Amino acid sequence: MTIDNRRIDMHSHFYGGGLVDTLRARKKRPYLRTRGDGVTVMVAMNGEFPFTEHYHDYRVGLAEMKAAGLTHRMLTFPGALGVDLMPAHEIATAISAYNDYLAQLTHETDGVLIGLAGVPLDDMDLACAEVRRIRRDLGLPGIILPSNYFNSLEEADELRPLLAAANEYGCHIMLHPGLKVGQEPPARPADNVQYRLSAVDLQSSASQAALTVILSDMLDEYPNITFQIVNLGGTLPFIFERIESIARHRNPNEPFPTERLRRLWYDCASLGPRALEAAVKVFGADRIMLGSDYPIFKDDPYGHAVVPADLSDAEKMQVSWKTADDLFAHLETLRQRALG
Repeated sequence: MTIDNRRIDMHSHFYGGGLVDTLRARKKRPYLRTRGDGVTVMVAMNGEFPFTEHYHDYRVGLAEMKAAGLTHRMLTFPGALGVDLMPAHEIATAISAYNDYLAQLTHETDGVLIGLAGVPLDDMDLACAEVRRIRRDLGLPGIILPSNYFNSLEEADELRPLLAAANEYGCHIMLHPGLKVGQEPPARPADNVQYRLSAVDLQSSASQAALTVILSDMLDEYPNITFQIVNLGGTLPFIFERIESIARHRNPNEPFPTERLRRLWYDCASLGPRALEAAVKVFGADRIMLGSDYPIFKDDPYGHAVVPADLSDAEKMQVSWKTADDLFAHLETLRQRALG
């Protein structure tokens, strides 16, 4: 493998690392059950889905990666599932064990698999201690957080202690659609549920999270945190000009800080070449990374989104691996500096 052939997938999910046993023992969402036809299904917050080996067997994922030409993949704690929202006395030990397993996988695969950890959000002290351990002791790049905490400035303030702890050693934070502790799933749409929830609503939630970060003091207050917004920032590449127009006509003395969008990172999970072209024009290729959303989606993000995109060879290389590689190098520099 030459350096130009690297393909780093920065958005996938992993339900292994001991979580299967934990979820089998539960009777409330989220939990695993076996149907009468023998199929194991995950009963999640918004319905259920077949729970195949793709979700929990890293070896199956490695084979899928090889077939697609992906060379590295960041596995994330299944944040959208709501496991990290459970009472801390029920789940904190399992989350820590899962994080240990991610670190072990990184070692065993010589860095081919990279882990993004979870934290027990029901107990802020435990969450803060765990994010310090994740960065200081395990060397994992960071954590995944539910984006509903970033729907407003007030809600984001609830995580200030965690953000301060994450800032100590440098930390990558993926903001992924998901509920807050104690929050019930919203009412399901009357029709076309998958499209309304998994496309329209999800893309809007990603945009809301990005807006909260760039319109707050977070980027300046926590300079050692790198924020990843999933799915190319939601709708932002397509509506930022309208946002600028709103500011220009209604708040002429306070222009919208579009340039701050370039202080975030984005992945192209589940999106295609046209969306990628628009995002590169707005954010720059040096802020965008591959993303598959495996195992929910199984497209090769390089072949599906990057190859057909109207981008330069340098931009395609940047998206395919260099943005992610530069990001990991930056995070490791911050960690080593903090370790002294």
